[in-house]
Amino acid sequence: MKWEAITGAVDIGGTKVAVAVTDGNGRILAQRECPTSAGEGFDAAMGRVSTMLKACQQECGRALTGIGIGCTGPVDPFSGAIGIVEFLPGWEGRNPVETLSQAFGVTVAMENDADAAALGEAYWGAGAGKSTVICVTVGTGIGGGIIHEGKLYRGVDRAHPELGHHVLDPNGPSCFCGAEGCWEVLAAGPAMAVWALEHAPTEWPHRTGLSAKRLCELASTGDALALRAVAREGFYLGLGIANLVTLYTPDMIVLGGSVLRSAALFMPAIHARVARNCGLVPHEKTQIALATLGPDAGLIGAAGAWHHRFTEHGD
Repeated sequence: MKWEAITGAVDIGGTKVAVAVTDGNGRILAQRECPTSAGEGFDAAMGRVSTMLKACQQECGRALTGIGIGCTGPVDPFSGAIGIVEFLPGWEGRNPVETLSQAFGVTVAMENDADAAALGEAYWGAGAGKSTVICVTVGTGIGGGIIHEGKLYRGVDRAHPELGHHVLDPNGPSCFCGAEGCWEVLAAGPAMAVWALEHAPTEWPHRTGLSAKRLCELASTGDALALRAVAREGFYLGLGIANLVTLYTPDMIVLGGSVLRSAALFMPAIHARVARNCGLVPHEKTQIALATLGPDAGLIGAAGAWHHRFTEHGD
């Protein structure tokens, strides 16, 4: 999907803030990043964002048509206000949309990072050309966005669907969302490590600094406990994805995030669970693919957020 616009992109995370200038193909022309340093305050962070964007703009020698923002949530995409975000203390109610619009004199759009990533993959990544795309990111948590006929799906009161918090096991562990056994608390990266530590023999030598990444590495060497953790993870990933196939029958489900960097360990279980659980829908016509935008997905998705809001392709 190609649109003629030079778009600024801002990806706000708890650890770092990245900015870029992108072209109409979603390609990054120039980029910068810095630590979020959230404790220094919202105004200081926006000052750094403005400085970096101006440097990117100067490097490209092109004026910005608009700016898109992807921000760790919750955020209000229409007012531009940031909600209560654990990683951004003191930022509640602050408005990067208004701040950057005033600084650059252009229109600005913001979406939460999961929806922004979905827009990027649907416009310029693995889901390009597909009508209905669900993008699922599995890392520290599980998030996702739904794109239908080129537009971001919004629920009642324009709410963002929390795909990672649908319940898979009502007898499962408690989650901060208030549910027991939701997808995130069973299948996000930290859940793998928690389960492994709970089931590890006393003499197991890999307890220190255990992570999903480390478990995948150990599974590749044949470690018995790690193989069990990977099998469990594949089961719950597959169960959640099968539910999405049954509920939405999308053209494609795009999988990204740090856990899916080891996708080869999980994809057979995912496909098997979808085939077993989705007998009433044409599940074989739903493609399950890996995200293709890589480490720049947040920035490219942020640019997609602006296109979605302010071009003829948006809402």
